[in-house]
Amino acid sequence: MSFLAVLLALIVEQLRPLPQGNPVHESLIDWARWTARNFDAGREHHAWVVWAVTLSVPSLLVFGVFKLFDHYSVLLALLWNLVVLYLTLGFRQFSHHFTDIRDALEQGQEERARTVLQQWRHLDASELPRTELLRHVIEHALLAAHRHVFGVFFWFVLGSAMGLGPVGAVVYRMAEFCSRYWAFKTRAEVAAVNEGLSRRSQLAFSVLDYVPARMTAAGFAVVGNFEEAVDGWRQHAGLWKNDNDGILLSAAAGACGVSLGGAAAPVIAPASVSTTFDAMLPVDEDDGQGSMPGAAPTLAHLRTVVGLVWRSMVLWMLLLALLSLANLLG
Repeated sequence: MSFLAVLLALIVEQLRPLPQGNPVHESLIDWARWTARNFDAGREHHAWVVWAVTLSVPSLLVFGVFKLFDHYSVLLALLWNLVVLYLTLGFRQFSHHFTDIRDALEQGQEERARTVLQQWRHLDASELPRTELLRHVIEHALLAAHRHVFGVFFWFVLGSAMGLGPVGAVVYRMAEFCSRYWAFKTRAEVAAVNEGLSRRSQLAFSVLDYVPARMTAAGFAVVGNFEEAVDGWRQHAGLWKNDNDGILLSAAAGACGVSLGGAAAPVIAPASVSTTFDAMLPVDEDDGQGSMPGAAPTLAHLRTVVGLVWRSMVLWMLLLALLSLANLLG
């Protein structure tokens, strides 16, 4: 059932992607704001309380509905899995930005590409050299593909195998959201904000993302240049401040034969925190301590990255299909 749910969710999401600022996202932003206001008294340990409440209530609701549906009908449980995955898993939640940038560059409209990148990631791209512009696009696209697709995919499959239905997907996406939301709030709010919320939420997400990031990096290595991907993983992952991101990006860079890594672009704060999830960037999200060896990013590398992500997606879908078949035959 896991394979069918993932496949159907990806198809539906391609045909009818979630719009920006949809009611579900807005409700989660309001929920995170409410939990911080009512459970945070400013002490260090209250950060864990806020984080736990923010994640546990949506997860328990999703689990309760799944068990209720599963009790009456397997088809109802499948439909619920599909709905939850549609809200948490999908290429189109970020890929239209990447496509718009690529199309603008192919048409020679570099200023438009810079504007789209600024709107997507709230980065000041006006002064970036072309190679740096391409590097930021590639890095953010790879990270978004992992967090919107492969990381959710991993935790959904693991949760389903444990009989938890789509709870794993909800926990992962909520943890990822919280790591960005409270980092943004800590940086942007005039009123005092418990900085422990930002640190604890980012730590919790790093733990949850430890295995998925390495699985995604391994997938990139298998479907790309394996030897260079493994070498990049081993030799250059430490260039990034975030260990999980470093492993992911260094492996992808080796698999594609492109040089990644470098200083983060200046961040532009969005006008409102209640726009989209992508409007909330952690401080120095992609800041690196140097660049990898290899070819400077070019327009051709954007197409290479797209192929790498899709081949990796096909690889994991095939593996899931084989596991599902083995489970049925067993």
